[in-house]
Amino acid sequence: MAAHPAGEFIRIGDEYYILASAVGQRQKRLILNHGDSFAIFDLAGDIPAPAYDAFGLFYRGTRFLARFELTLNRGLPMLLASAASDDGSELVFHLSNADEWENGRIVLVRDTVSLQRSKTLVDGALHEQLRLHNYGPDELQIELGLGFEADFADVFELRGLRRQRRGERLAPQVEGQSVRLRYRGLDGVVREAELCFPPGWRVSSEEASAIIPLQPRQEVSFEIRICCSEGSTRPPKHRYGNAVAAVRNQRRDWLAHFPRLYSNNEGFNDWLNRSLGDLAMLAREGDAGSYVYAGIPWFATIFGRDGIITALQTLPFAPEIAAGVLRTLASMQGQVEDAERDEQPGKILHEMRYGEMAATGEIPFGRYYGSADATPLFLVLLAEYADRTAELELVRELWPAALAAMNWIDRYGDRDGDGYVEYARLTPKGLVNQGWKDSRDAVFHADGKLAEPPIALAEVQAYVYAARRGLARLARRLDRGVDAATWEAKAAMLREQFNRDFWLPEHEIFALALDRDKRPCRVVSSNAGHCLWGRIAEPDKAARVIARLMREDMFCGWGIRTLSARERRYNPMSYHNGSVWPHDNALIAAGFARYGAVDRAAQILTALFEASLFTEERRLPELYCGFPRSLQHSPVPYPVACKPQAWAAGSVLMVLQAVLGLVVNAWENRVTFYRTALPPWLERLDIHGLRVRDARVDLSIARGHWGAAVEVIDKQGDVEVVVRK
Repeated sequence: MAAHPAGEFIRIGDEYYILASAVGQRQKRLILNHGDSFAIFDLAGDIPAPAYDAFGLFYRGTRFLARFELTLNRGLPMLLASAASDDGSELVFHLSNADEWENGRIVLVRDTVSLQRSKTLVDGALHEQLRLHNYGPDELQIELGLGFEADFADVFELRGLRRQRRGERLAPQVEGQSVRLRYRGLDGVVREAELCFPPGWRVSSEEASAIIPLQPRQEVSFEIRICCSEGSTRPPKHRYGNAVAAVRNQRRDWLAHFPRLYSNNEGFNDWLNRSLGDLAMLAREGDAGSYVYAGIPWFATIFGRDGIITALQTLPFAPEIAAGVLRTLASMQGQVEDAERDEQPGKILHEMRYGEMAATGEIPFGRYYGSADATPLFLVLLAEYADRTAELELVRELWPAALAAMNWIDRYGDRDGDGYVEYARLTPKGLVNQGWKDSRDAVFHADGKLAEPPIALAEVQAYVYAARRGLARLARRLDRGVDAATWEAKAAMLREQFNRDFWLPEHEIFALALDRDKRPCRVVSSNAGHCLWGRIAEPDKAARVIARLMREDMFCGWGIRTLSARERRYNPMSYHNGSVWPHDNALIAAGFARYGAVDRAAQILTALFEASLFTEERRLPELYCGFPRSLQHSPVPYPVACKPQAWAAGSVLMVLQAVLGLVVNAWENRVTFYRTALPPWLERLDIHGLRVRDARVDLSIARGHWGAAVEVIDKQGDVEVVVRK
């Protein structure tokens, strides 16, 4: 693994902090991904050296290829253009030759030879097609070269963790047109990158090359394949065209679950389509169904909280995603008390990692449960899935998991019996903070002092409240009225207690958290908005929270900040203390709508939409900096944000649902629009193929002077559409 340049990295005392490279942020990148693999290239299609950043070919948490650089006549080709296909299944790079001098004269004029690199990635195998075309009048002898290197670095090494020792780099094996680069990890697993080149190429352990004769106007093409394997696993071997088709068809089929959404605003359509495309890119099919991985590059794996929230964001439009998430997380639910993994019976997974460091226990995340909110959110998703689909089959299948989750809330979550779910890590290797704001400095008091655990976060109590109410609804559907009454009573008690203990009248908002001494963290943060989404706030307090979150110290113009600009630890460039997260804003907007403030939700939609206009490919990142909006600058990027990122991509769907006031109740075969408030820039939205059980409906929503009008364009089956002002 290449050394990090001196002075390029910082550390802030958090063992899982993602280190930022000043050099790396100046290099643009293009991404491919599929299942458990992803690859990051520069604009010419190379994996550049030195490999001190996240460029590379990755498979199951390990970088298999750290350098892959193309030369033409022993020099760098000229970059003309590069782009990803609309569905992200393919990258195409257009290159040409540079001017070549010999004895004071040009012997090859630039742009004589066109070189097109096309790449796709499927099941851990990177496929590349090279296409050369001679547009000149003379025969040419073109030398192509590819230099490569494998470092088998764990993704956590690239995030900044230093290891005391590493495994053994095995001798490369060159066999004909292929070379195998191998590494035996400390976990005993042999990881291998096999590079296969066309017939006639010269292959060594570090490079491959070929002299290619080109007649005038002649075009030739070659295919190269790099296969990543771990232990006995071997990816299937496809031809390039078949590999592209496999990825493209899979993503098309996945997106077919969604209705077709189209508006009068092309910028909004671009954002919406990019977001849906990103969700399809991050989707992975497993034995339990589809699951959307959290984000690239740092979170390309299963995350409980992220998967659940993404499923909630997409639920009104594509409930199949929720079914896969629920089954997957139920299959990984905590079974025993294991402090090393923060595991307890009934607890829902925080994250699952592959790779050498997870296998050896150097990090606890092989299967890690350090999350206080994933368990109640699992129950919320199960209840809302049932309301959206009217399917009790999945509810019955997962009922034991649901009861175990509720038992975890009551027995382990509320560790001191005070009625609140708290967290404190059980292993020194685990996460200090275990809500969605999980950086070390995210939970603190007004004087800036960090809160001591056990900590009871405001939004976690809201999730627990929603979970109890949701499970009570399901219990009544299953004729378990006694259980339903118990959970309803506990929910009511929690709501009363929460509105008393967490309310900060001087700030007109709920406290961020209670610390181990039950002292409220008297800071103004976005967490209070999640309390509206969970409906735990009393109506009068909810109205004051809505107004408070929209003041300029919280609403920066590009969205609501995670933390007020007036707080001691505010920093617009921090991860959780002043930045803007699209998914955070989406949950807040949904909370606003649940208390009738649809017009305020429309302001959040406008802020995120306008931010998307300034982002590359209309792709909202995981987060961006919380600097105040001005005419002089666009949203300021956060240096190591994931792009694409699942719940950032899903945010547009949740905020759109909020401004539409859209509620799909499959029990009653009804689609309801409550107080729909389209913003001025969104005059019309069409929804074609919204499914409600066995029925389908096509709708057109038009903005008017006195609200929105909803027109039923077509209807197939038994479904009622209701508009409420």
